[in-house]
Amino acid sequence: MRAISHPSPNFGPRRDGLQPSLIVLHYTAMPDPDEALTRLCDPEHEVSAHYLIYRDGRLFRMVEEDQRAWHAGAGSWRGMDDINSRSIGIEIDNDGASPFSEPQMCTLEQLLSGVMTRWDIPPAAVIGHSDMAPGRKFDPGPRFDWARLARQGLAVCSGTSGSIGDPSFDTFRSCAAKLGYPTDIDDATLLAAVRLRHRPWGEGALSEDDFAALPSPSHFLA
Repeated sequence: MRAISHPSPNFGPRRDGLQPSLIVLHYTAMPDPDEALTRLCDPEHEVSAHYLIYRDGRLFRMVEEDQRAWHAGAGSWRGMDDINSRSIGIEIDNDGASPFSEPQMCTLEQLLSGVMTRWDIPPAAVIGHSDMAPGRKFDPGPRFDWARLARQGLAVCSGTSGSIGDPSFDTFRSCAAKLGYPTDIDDATLLAAVRLRHRPWGEGALSEDDFAALPSPSHFLA
């Protein structure tokens, strides 16, 4: 798979000698992918990503993988900040409400496989923008097919947690923290962020279904 080179000036060196250990997936939330590409390469906007995938499956590379693209912004994952220095950012042409196309999912799968191999990134470290920035970001959104990636070992599999024990919010918060979610947020924001990834159509108060939707504890931090 060949990426079309379209360099962005919006990048810099990774700080403190860090190398990619995460992959963050985004949607563009723009009606035209050409406009998104222009924005990601415009120094006035000071945003970028390593890759952009069009709905027709074309892949554009804007920043080299060993450099720090400006895609993640404020947030954290597994207690780590400066996610830009720790991650590869992939933008996907989507408005947040539409299904993702088959060509772009095929391209994403090939891209993920290569990036994960090159940088020794495990499935548990493939996350959404909404995972590391709860309440601030919502991409790649409820229509994104995480289960498809999980079946190929490109993301963690939801709904494999088994019995958790006490179904209280304290327990849920503990599970979310072990998965990597930032927990310096209110209960409603945390629940919405976890649901967006693992139970996107869940509604109402915390329930046993929310616990059942979590990944296996083998993906939790020790």
